[in-house]
Amino acid sequence: MYNPALTTDCTRLTKPLANLPAWVAFFRNADIPVMAETADTLEAMREREDDVDANLIGEMIADDPLMTLKVMAHGAKNRSARVVTEPETVTSTLVMMGISPFFRAFGPQPVLEHKLADRPEALAGLNEVLRRASRAANFALSFAVHRLDPDAAIIHQAALLHDFAEMLLWCHAPDLAMAIRNAQRADPTLRSSTEQRRRLHVDLLDLQHALMLEWHLPDLLIRFTDDKHAKQPNVLCVMLGVRLARHTADGWDNAAIPDDVSDVAHLLNLSTDATFSLLRGLDS
Repeated sequence: MYNPALTTDCTRLTKPLANLPAWVAFFRNADIPVMAETADTLEAMREREDDVDANLIGEMIADDPLMTLKVMAHGAKNRSARVVTEPETVTSTLVMMGISPFFRAFGPQPVLEHKLADRPEALAGLNEVLRRASRAANFALSFAVHRLDPDAAIIHQAALLHDFAEMLLWCHAPDLAMAIRNAQRADPTLRSSTEQRRRLHVDLLDLQHALMLEWHLPDLLIRFTDDKHAKQPNVLCVMLGVRLARHTADGWDNAAIPDDVSDVAHLLNLSTDATFSLLRGLDS
């Protein structure tokens, strides 16, 4: 269970690394913590391993972006050469791994709340990103279901993981993450990528794409999280889910929301009034 006494972390970055390869090298082997609820539930499931299956574990992991990332990366790294079709979701990865091998591979997990217990501001910042990711995934899934998209599960997962590099930054370089957030709050017109390059020497989306390639994540998942493919309807589900979650983080009065509603209406072939009602219903 959560223990505030577990706080020390001597691996935090306080200064930016030199370039993209340096950041990739750092995160390649960095420990990835998970939400306390995920860690606790995993241990409870471990005690009754014979009673759980891939669907049950997958549903448990589905709201934790960093645990999702860990399972997908582990599955890709350890995929047998005999496997012709790569698993594209957590549940299909668990089916490929098997339940007992999963529990052997994933022992008691490091916990976000422990890692940042001595930095409550950073933990609050990370929790904001986690909440935004969960809402983005719910929006994106709803769009996909409305469109009867067969890739709805992957779309949900892609939206959940869309900002995982920012989450890792909060975990391992909280001072840098906080400096970027504070600069953007001071100047709302400041572009994220501009401030990231200035503070980190790298764009987080570029870092994220490089890490997904480094960890051999599924091609479809990589494409669905890549804004460069935003003209494709399934990618649009992800992008619009992410945009809406970001713009509505503090309520529904953001000036960008009418454009978001219009774009979602076009995607779903609905009127703007019907779309707005749908979105508010999803967020209630």
